[in-house]
Formats: sequence, C-alpha cells, structure tokens
Amino acid sequence: MSSTPLASVLFVCVHNAGRSQMAAGFLRHLAGDRVEVRSAGSVPADRVNPSAVEAMAELGIDLAGQKPKVLTTEAVQASDYVITMGCGDACPVFPGKKYLDWALEDPAGKGVEAVRPIRDEIRTRVEALIAEIDAQQEA
Repeated sequence: MSSTPLASVLFVCVHNAGRSQMAAGFLRHLAGDRVEVRSAGSVPADRVNPSAVEAMAELGIDLAGQKPKVLTTEAVQASDYVITMGCGDACPVFPGKKYLDWALEDPAGKGVEAVRPIRDEIRTRVEALIAEIDAQQEA
C-alpha cells in the first residue's frame, strides 16, 4: 500500500464545530490514511459541539481533542474535494477541485438525540464519498 493518500478532502461548515467535525471524524475512521482529511469553518466556534462529540463517541470516534479551525485559501488549494455544509459564499472556489454541497441540518444548540440523525446522514454520505474516491483510483 502506498503511503501517498488517494485524495485530500476538506469539510467546511460555518463554525467547524458540528457537521464538518463529524464528517472529518468519520472519514479518518473509515478511510484511515488512504485519504487526507481536513476540516474548517468560515467563522470557527470556540469548541466542538458537545452533542456532536457525544454522538460520535457512541460509535467509538473521539472528537474531544479536535479544535475548530479557520477556513484558509491554502486548505482549499491543497484539497481534491471541498465539501461544504452550509457555509454559502464564504467558501473560496478554485478550478480543478471537486465541490460538493451537503445540505445537512445544523446541530448547533441541539441535544444528542437530535444530533444522532444528522450524524447518521453524514456517515452515509462519507461512505459514498469513500466509494467514489476508491472508484476514481480504479478507473
């Protein structure tokens, strides 16, 4: 197995505290070192959403050590896939990148019961993304 990742993925949401953190956690967990994973926010929060941390911990994925990061032009330029989740026009666009917009409910201010369905939808989308990345390598 090559040590070079198959692709680089950047997940972006406004606060980088819920959706993008959960997506990055799933991608790291499910794809391992096959995919380089980044996440960022256009207006990063002070901390990751505690309900998102709890919901992911239920599946054995630890987000407790993650910190919201500011979206940079460099992060976008270094990524093959840029997946936005409600950041709107704040996301810079560069030619040659694959952009996907995942319309997902914002978990901000919600309890873990309300975050679980969002988490599960993110997992489904991340699994499909991994299949797409793998298929690109086989093509």
